[in-house]
Parts: sequence; C-alpha cells; structure tokens
Amino acid sequence: MTRLKDKVAIITGAASGFGEGMARRFAEEGAQVVVADLNGEGAERVARNIGETAVPVTADVSKKSGTDEMVGAALAKFGRIDVMVNNAGFTHRNGDMLKVDEQTFDLITAVNMKAIYHSTLAVVPLMEKQGGGVIINTASTAGLRPRPGLTWYNASKGWVITATKSMAVELAPKKIRVNCLCPVAGETGMLELFMGEDTPERRALFRASVPLGRLSTPLDIANAALWLASDEAEFITGVALEVDGGRCI
Repeated sequence: MTRLKDKVAIITGAASGFGEGMARRFAEEGAQVVVADLNGEGAERVARNIGETAVPVTADVSKKSGTDEMVGAALAKFGRIDVMVNNAGFTHRNGDMLKVDEQTFDLITAVNMKAIYHSTLAVVPLMEKQGGGVIINTASTAGLRPRPGLTWYNASKGWVITATKSMAVELAPKKIRVNCLCPVAGETGMLELFMGEDTPERRALFRASVPLGRLSTPLDIANAALWLASDEAEFITGVALEVDGGRCI
C-alpha cells in the first residue's frame, strides 16, 4: 500500500514502543523514514529491519544539536521532510509529586516539551518552502484526564496538547497541519513507570479503566499516526486524537 508514497518522515523515539511501530507502519505505506532515538543501537536495529528506505540517527532531541543532526540526515539522505513526528517522551515513576527531583523534572520538560520547540523551528521553514507538511506530537490521555501520581508528566502532556492547537492555527496559512495523539498506557518500556510497579494486579487495574478492556499497542498508535500523516486527513488540524479504548470518556 502507498498512503505515504514519496513522503519523508522523521520519527523521534523510534527505537522502541510507539515510535518503532510508527516507523515500521509508515515504511509499509511507502514512506522514507528517519529513525531517530537517543538509543542509537535500537535505531540502527529498527532501520535495518525496515531496509534501505530508512536511515537511523542517534539524537538527543532535548538539545538543538540533536535536532539539527536528524534534520540534516533527512535532507542528506532524502532531500525533504514531509512529516515530523515528535514522539520521544520521558516520565517520572508514579508516586508523590513532591518527591520528583529537579533533574527529573527538567528532563521531562526538555524531552516532552522543548524538543517540540526545537523541531518546529527546524522543519517549519523547510515545509513552508515545499508548500506544506504535517507535524504530529505524541501527547497522552494524561494530558486530558490527569490522575494522581504522574503530576509533572501529566502537566507536560497538557502543554503538548495546547501547543499543538496553537501551532495548528498559526501554521494553517502555510499549509502545515499539526495534530497530536493521546494514547492510553501501552505495552512499552514506560509502562512500569506509569504503574509504579509492573505486577499482574496493577495491569488488571489499568485494563479495568479502559472500556474496551486492554492497553494500547504500538500498532494502535501507528495506525492513528498514519492516518493523520496521510492525505486522507488533509482537512484535519489542531486535533488531540484519543487512542485510548474509551479511557477518556
């Protein structure tokens, strides 16, 4: 299938979890993909499994230098950027908000928030010259329906949702669509941190809070991102799309 034929996408946090799912799914639909992650080994593995339409980049997206590296790699390899997926994320362990140290707080804001600032400054001028583009930010149900124990993470994802909507309005005249995804907790490396501890009992409690009765999967999120990135969603911008099995109802 070719829903993203001839499109070039950068996906951050693509060495595992939701990002890996997006990279694989986008490539299946014809996209050329920059697999960006702080975990360079993981990025290389994902890109190798996809094949020659993918290039791995080791990048710390919380820093401008990391953003410049992945944007440079996209342009050097593929010559353009059509889709920017800001998916990299970080969280603190579920618990008392007063016990989250400043270093952890700073890392949450740098990865979840400032990285979007850096990538926007880098890709918007390129997209404008090309005649348009798509930006997708990974937010969370935590930004829409926050729960105790993840306060600072929740707040960062609320920021992502507000930034997405404001970006969408401001960039619409440039034909750049901006949307965000709000996944419920899924089978990723961050699940244990969200739950506080990974036990069958905790998982059962999480599943019970989702009307459709399960956690999200990378494929769930990848399919939603694929639609937002495709021309099928050409009239969709400023949306915070809940991919949550009904969790936010």
